[in-house]
Amino acid sequence: MRLILLGPPGAGKGTQAQRLVDRYGIVQLSTGDMLRAAVKAGTEVGLRAGDIMARGELVPDEIVVAIIADRIAEPDARNGFILDGFPRTVAQAEALDRLLAERDLTLDAVVELKVDEAILLKRVETRVAQAQARGEAVRADDNPEALKIRLDAYRRQTAPLIDYYWEKGNLRTVDGMAPIDEVAAALVRALEPARPAEPAPGAVPESPAPSRPAASRRAPPARKAARKVVRKVKAAKRSKAGKRAGPAGKQTRKAGSAAKPARKAKPAAKIARKAKAVRKGKAGKAGKARKAAPKARTGVRTAAKSARKAGTAGRRPARKAARAATRGRRG
Repeated sequence: MRLILLGPPGAGKGTQAQRLVDRYGIVQLSTGDMLRAAVKAGTEVGLRAGDIMARGELVPDEIVVAIIADRIAEPDARNGFILDGFPRTVAQAEALDRLLAERDLTLDAVVELKVDEAILLKRVETRVAQAQARGEAVRADDNPEALKIRLDAYRRQTAPLIDYYWEKGNLRTVDGMAPIDEVAAALVRALEPARPAEPAPGAVPESPAPSRPAASRRAPPARKAARKVVRKVKAAKRSKAGKRAGPAGKQTRKAGSAAKPARKAKPAAKIARKAKAVRKGKAGKAGKARKAAPKARTGVRTAAKSARKAGTAGRRPARKAARAATRGRRG
């Protein structure tokens, strides 16, 4: 089993790491211990790291990764390991992923010990007071002021790792404020789904993909805060758009109200147009009748003249015949 244990200073990582070592038979890899061991052994990487540390500078990531690469290649690390103090940044986490991928290895789980910083500071104050009361020496960095500085550095550097490993799906979160035994039991429960299954007798062992139980996941605070900001921005935009649209909306409603009488007047306009068309039609017929009347009167007069002529023509022969008959009787 290959693990990473995350948590701020004072969270009890060292205590819980030792319990995991005893339970699973894995080795604890502390970057500080490995650097000092490499320097003492006089290895090439150790000599480079020693020169940098002597100048009071931070050891570059590539040197730390090289030391880790040498350490996990040793026989006692083949059964697994737990990294303590590394990675501290997302860049270091990515470098570790590349190293493991080159060796066909994967991380089984990343465990975060969640603690209350205010309670941590109170614990340090109590521990320092008790040590001083017993007349014991107190480390220079074991005081509330130094712890505050270390906590600030943790939030800036290491907290983004929570998001990084959460997105990869292998993050587990355990309450680190509980008693030591309860924290240890919670760690075992969180890690059991990620523990490689024991191979059957004679079977070829395989490296299963790390389990990703949904119950152990949690939304990182940074992601939650980002979603809240996005929702607030959208709400503000909608509010501004509504205010800008207010006057325009009122004008639109007024125009709509004014248009209602016009819409009601449309049927009346249609009726008026039809009546006008009827009047035009009747007037047209009357005009045609008036135009035809003179022609009719002319025809009547012509017919009357013809009739009179015909009558006159008929009466003349009759009168002639009558006069001839009269003359015959006289003779």
